[in-house]
Amino acid sequence: MTTAPSPSGAAKTGRNRLVWLATAIIVAVLVADQILKIWVKTHFYLGEEVKILPWFRLMFVENNGMAFGMEIGSKLLLTVLRIALVVLLLWYIKAIGCIRGVKRGYVVCLALIVAGALGNIIDCVFYGEIFNDPFPPRIAELFPAGGGYGTWMHGKVVDMLYFPLFSFDWPAWMPMVGGDRFVFFQPVFNLADSAITVGVLCLIFFYSKEIASPSQLRKAAAEKSLAQ
Repeated sequence: MTTAPSPSGAAKTGRNRLVWLATAIIVAVLVADQILKIWVKTHFYLGEEVKILPWFRLMFVENNGMAFGMEIGSKLLLTVLRIALVVLLLWYIKAIGCIRGVKRGYVVCLALIVAGALGNIIDCVFYGEIFNDPFPPRIAELFPAGGGYGTWMHGKVVDMLYFPLFSFDWPAWMPMVGGDRFVFFQPVFNLADSAITVGVLCLIFFYSKEIASPSQLRKAAAEKSLAQ
């Protein structure tokens, strides 16, 4: 004999699904990101470029910094800050996942940001130890006999997605840029960068009003429940 779950229990189970949804998104993005990075790292030499479509190419580059190849401040400090951000966001997702009224899209955005940050953290923490860094056109090896190219926490982030959507030459008479070639979009990035960008942009444009502390969200949920 089985008994039907109580309304409160059913509601709690439904809300906990947000946590499981976030977990599934984080795992899926993280696995896809690392598979692509390891494949590129072990099949392309540094700087190699393969044209897939006129506006899409795979180009193997590495960087020491933030998304889209930017470099800001200390490498070690950047990695530590990323880890701290991920821990904070994971706690936040768990804290709000069981609160009534939290929107699914909001949690999805947070999960994408966490997944992207984790993807690049793995590169920074582990890649210096598990990959070598041969001179092109030689290709890197995974777990090389001679050891990696760096130390823990000092690996380089692997980028490969390049979308030169259009390009043109600036007129020669223009100051500063005259005669130069302009390409849009120049930055090379990876799936982790994409997840962070999509998550942040969706938060800004669609869920900015949802951003609040767990206690504030609980209070809003309680007030809404009383008003009904």
